Amino acid sequence: MTYAGFWKRFAAYLIDTILISCVMGIIMLVFGIGLFTSMATVDPMEMDEDTANTMAAGVMGGMMTFFLLLSAAQWLYFALMESSAKQATLGKMALSIIVTDMSGNRLSFGRATGRYFGKILSGAILMIGYIMAGFTEKKQALHDMIAGCLVVNK
Repeated sequence: MTYAGFWKRFAAYLIDTILISCVMGIIMLVFGIGLFTSMATVDPMEMDEDTANTMAAGVMGGMMTFFLLLSAAQWLYFALMESSAKQATLGKMALSIIVTDMSGNRLSFGRATGRYFGKILSGAILMIGYIMAGFTEKKQALHDMIAGCLVVNK
């Protein structure tokens, strides 16, 4: 079992980020067109303060809901893909790397979820948690250590 190095992991994450961004961009475009269309039917000259406040609250609520749904979709993408039989996201598959537990077995969904949310800590400390993958013996980032995972070449 050979460990996937920092740059290979970085490239896989970049591929995943580009894919996720494209999908999110399309969804945001559709959402934005729908929002614009619904707002275009209201004449601003005939709008009273209550209507304006209601519309503003609706837009803010919609944006918050949309952000939460996109965040949940991103979590599910990583956790489901890495705990699947493929043991990899699309970016990792493209570079022939997989995520395993410390024994080389497939991750449970819970462990993959812990790894995903551990990335918040890896990034919060000036990305040092990610950079660690370039310097540790088993090429583990902080979130890998937290979840007890390895990223290895297939």
